[in-house]
Amino acid sequence: MTTATHRNVLAETFGATEGAGLRLKQAALVVLGIAFLAAAAKIRVPMWPVPITMGTFAVLTLGAAYGARLGLVTILGYMALGALGLNVFAGSGAESSGIAYMMGGTGGYLAGYVAATVLLGALARRGWDRSAPKMAGAMLLGNVLIYVPGLIWLGMLYGWDQPILQWGLTPFLVGDALKLALAAVLLPAAWKLVGRARG
Repeated sequence: MTTATHRNVLAETFGATEGAGLRLKQAALVVLGIAFLAAAAKIRVPMWPVPITMGTFAVLTLGAAYGARLGLVTILGYMALGALGLNVFAGSGAESSGIAYMMGGTGGYLAGYVAATVLLGALARRGWDRSAPKMAGAMLLGNVLIYVPGLIWLGMLYGWDQPILQWGLTPFLVGDALKLALAAVLLPAAWKLVGRARG
């Protein structure tokens, strides 16, 4: 039963809801989600002071659309492909994939991706993805959950005497604010379209 504290997420809105059909739908969603994450990681939008990459936007919106469980399976599948050497992360070439890359400066952020996906999925279950202010709040919390392990890992790798915040936080705040605003509009708008389709 759907209650105020447990609601459907977007991925559950259409298609099979039980049995083999549900498992097939979930498998297809995982494949599509991994493809979405990989494609978004490659998008670079020119911006000051650094280009915007759409990886964090994809991670957070996928978490909200899929829910915690399916989102977790999808993000872990994405990480596994990257660990195996497939070119699914930001950047290009062999230096942007594999275990060595994942244990480098970006490692903490990748761990944050997993945690943020689960958080956004859990908040979506509580209806946070259905209003712009709550979705903005969810995105803000998700970004914090990405940045905290990211910055801690940078400090551990390179030393706390280095300009960690200048390397791993402040250049990205403007872009993240824009992505937050986009997601805050996009997810509630998708729910409105679902409501119209059902009506």
